[in-house]
Amino acid sequence: MSEQETPAKLAAASAKPDIAKRKAWRFSRPDAPGFADFVAGGKRRKAFVKYWLTDNVWNGLHLAGHYGMKLMPMDVCSNFGARLGVFALPRYHKVAQKRARATIAQLCPHMSEAQREALYIENCKAQGRLMTEFSVVNRIARQPERMVLHNPEYIQDAAKAGPIIIVGMHLGNWEIGPIILRQIGVQPYTFYVPPVERAKAWIAERVRSKTGLRFIPPGMQGIRPAVSLLKKGGVVSVFADEAFAGKIRGPLFGREPHLEGNIALTIRLARMTGATICPWYNVRTGDGFRFDAYALPPFKLPPEEKPGERLAEDIRLLNAVIEPVVLAHLDQWYFLDNALPS
Repeated sequence: MSEQETPAKLAAASAKPDIAKRKAWRFSRPDAPGFADFVAGGKRRKAFVKYWLTDNVWNGLHLAGHYGMKLMPMDVCSNFGARLGVFALPRYHKVAQKRARATIAQLCPHMSEAQREALYIENCKAQGRLMTEFSVVNRIARQPERMVLHNPEYIQDAAKAGPIIIVGMHLGNWEIGPIILRQIGVQPYTFYVPPVERAKAWIAERVRSKTGLRFIPPGMQGIRPAVSLLKKGGVVSVFADEAFAGKIRGPLFGREPHLEGNIALTIRLARMTGATICPWYNVRTGDGFRFDAYALPPFKLPPEEKPGERLAEDIRLLNAVIEPVVLAHLDQWYFLDNALPS
């Protein structure tokens, strides 16, 4: 034991988990390669060719697919996605398939091998539906009977009382969230990281803007605008379940609290602004494009005497809300094909 590691300090460390700090992430778009890159040759020329030629072939295909599926009826488009997911994901996404099966085995030790495989296939269907439904998602606003929001007063009452952070989960089809919220008089801002592919980014921003979603810059650049909105009594939307680089960040699934991800971000925003946390999620009902959405009881974080002293406990508190919901609906969870870090 070193001189600094006194028994008192060791006891304090064991009583209160140490949450390592992380560097603030800043989002930046890559610059388009110029003609000078083509002339330079080597990797710079390859980047030029990829950006201006190869990527544009894919951009055209993405746009053609998006607008082609707009011609389909909503349920036909959704069911086409389910068949596409079952066909394509096991064949062409081998790494993700391996991760998904490993994650199912870890989270569902009580299931038989046949039950786990059936869960994986259902998740493939859900993933495929999400991809094709993006072309028709805004039509659901004209058919509100396809969306049922249970306990809307939880969100409405909290929004009337002050700032709220709406905490979503990647279940069902979360793209319908802004449409549902707009129908009850709530229009949130959200942190938005655009897809890397240019056509996908253009499609995503166009579709999500039409749902009523308003964007906050991703990463560190968005913290100040989010805090400002909340201090003015506004509404910010965050998804607390997530994965990055093939690894699940949230929920915790038995791991210790950490600062990597949106659970910690939500807690910090709530502490800085006194915002009420309003969890919600939706799940698909049957085949096709129909959903039941559920607003869960809102809550404020318990008081603390010293800033940050309850950080680990606060993270566990929010995790305890979202984790059981995700576990109950793994067949529709978007991040099932990511790995649980050891």
